Amino acid sequence: MNEIYPAPAGRFVVTSVSSDAHMWNLVFLQLLLEERGGDVVNLGACVPDEVILAECRRNRPDALVVSTVNGHGHLDGLRLIEKIRADPELSGLRVVIGGKLGIRGSENARFGTELVAAGFDAAFESEAGLAEFDAFLGSLGAGSVRELATAGERA
Repeated sequence: MNEIYPAPAGRFVVTSVSSDAHMWNLVFLQLLLEERGGDVVNLGACVPDEVILAECRRNRPDALVVSTVNGHGHLDGLRLIEKIRADPELSGLRVVIGGKLGIRGSENARFGTELVAAGFDAAFESEAGLAEFDAFLGSLGAGSVRELATAGERA
């Protein structure tokens, strides 16, 4: 990682998708965001979509950060973002997803394109590392711009 972008002081909700039982990734993200000045609510693993929506309504975060490592992130993520974008209170919420988006190794990058087209502000494939996520955090003070950050798909 060449450069670390401090996140503007803000609120974040960190969660996994409903089928993902991994916790270490969520703890890592929480610590990363807190290190950069963020206030973080960590919902934990295997969180149902309805709980994520309710907590985002209650906490009013500047961004929802969804992490997945079980390889089914693209499936659960598509369902989740559809619900978020359909909710009048949350439709403008910045939402990113990252981790192991699929089970196809280097072909997982294609899922990022689909997730961004469905409404995520950014999708980060685990192979890309943290530089793109850090850049996204640094851009949070700017206007809402949908972007794609996945391994092998940068212009």
